[in-house]
Amino acid sequence: MAEKQQRGRAYRTERDSMGELQVPAAALWGAQTQRAVQNFPVSGRPMPRGFIRALGLVKAAAAEVNAELGLLPKGIARAVRAAALEVAQGRHDGQFPVDVYQTGSGTSSNMNANEVIAALASHAAGKRRKGAAVHPNDHVNLGQSSNDVIPTAIRVSAQLAVVEDLLPALAHLRKTIDRRGKALAKVVKTGRTHLMDAMPLTFGQEFSAWSAQLASAEQRFADTLKRLRRLPLGGTAIGSGINADPRFGAKGAKALSALTGCKFESAGNKFEGLAAQDDAVELSGQLNALAVALIKIANDLRWMNSGPLAGLGEIELPALQPGSSIMPGKVNPVIPEATVMACAQVMGHHTAVTIAGQTGNFQLNVALPLIAVNLLDSIALLANVSRLLADSAIAGLKVREDRVREALDRNPILVTALNPAIGYEKGAAIAKQAYRQNRPVLEVAMEVTGLAETTLRPLLDPAVLARGGIHGKPGGGGG
Repeated sequence: MAEKQQRGRAYRTERDSMGELQVPAAALWGAQTQRAVQNFPVSGRPMPRGFIRALGLVKAAAAEVNAELGLLPKGIARAVRAAALEVAQGRHDGQFPVDVYQTGSGTSSNMNANEVIAALASHAAGKRRKGAAVHPNDHVNLGQSSNDVIPTAIRVSAQLAVVEDLLPALAHLRKTIDRRGKALAKVVKTGRTHLMDAMPLTFGQEFSAWSAQLASAEQRFADTLKRLRRLPLGGTAIGSGINADPRFGAKGAKALSALTGCKFESAGNKFEGLAAQDDAVELSGQLNALAVALIKIANDLRWMNSGPLAGLGEIELPALQPGSSIMPGKVNPVIPEATVMACAQVMGHHTAVTIAGQTGNFQLNVALPLIAVNLLDSIALLANVSRLLADSAIAGLKVREDRVREALDRNPILVTALNPAIGYEKGAAIAKQAYRQNRPVLEVAMEVTGLAETTLRPLLDPAVLARGGIHGKPGGGGG
């Protein structure tokens, strides 16, 4: 193939079934990738690293299996597998220029991988590009179609991202919360419902709710991954497996399990794996639910940190940067704010994945690249902000115990504990009077009920009330 200069750059002529076109001389890709580069100048963003990694792993597994089945010469298979693993390792990411917004099947990305791997394998075999021993379709793509490779790569990349990045980040955040909760287990504060004063609880109890949310999220991910690990590889064009050995799918899943250390299995119904992406939508839904939990935690921290004088002022988050370009000394809760924004983006991604998941027309979903990139973006965002929340907010927060105690002593809702002894109506009257007169509940309760301080103080002890249960005896107080 002749090279020539165009505007100072060297090009070579490549050919595919549609004819000839010019490709940058230094590029490892071929004609089909070049057509995609020209056809899809949409976002300027190529497919993400995790997806390219998965494509490389799928191609490596396929070469290994095809050699085992006697369908691919061992020398070519070794060269293809080695080249594919280089792609998986990120050594050639610059050779994957195809835009996220491309053909809905992801055919352009599959051919990008086929062409790059074929070029690398041919070079390793000492062949010139013209007449190369390794062919993108006949060898690298043997027993495969874009229609089963791309859905497989989605599942592989998402599973690896969850297992390697997200779940460890969640575990780290949960352990940080548990450690701080244990240290603050005896510090009692005012509870709040409807943003209004409620019965007391400890910081440990409040933090335990966050920890439980994260534990539930981890359990939901574990359940979802049981379905996400079912790979449609071997279904080829429409799920029937045309041009693939019937053993290819199961052996490919086994090879991918060995390459990654994650459990994968061959999908029982490969028609489903191509036509529907319900498991990907399910995973997106779990990511959306985790985003909800992280926003809850982040907003609780923001409220608790608010002030320091005019807000709740219960805690002080670590001061990380100046909070205003005009107000000196202002410090803002920047990590919780970043968390909320990242989680809002995840929610937007979930909407897009939901719409994309509906775009399965008969035997093939045609919004696969969008599903892939949004899943991986969401996983990365949630993993990153989970670690940020743990290390830059929760680990270093300080409780303002004097402020907490002051609010607790004047909390009129403490009178709730007297309901069994004096009844709801009298309790409500005490609460209103204490609030109106800005007096401690204990003081007003002694005055209204005539009960001794030694009787009332234990009943109104916030530390005791935080443990729940019944603390007054029915009929114990006068009318």
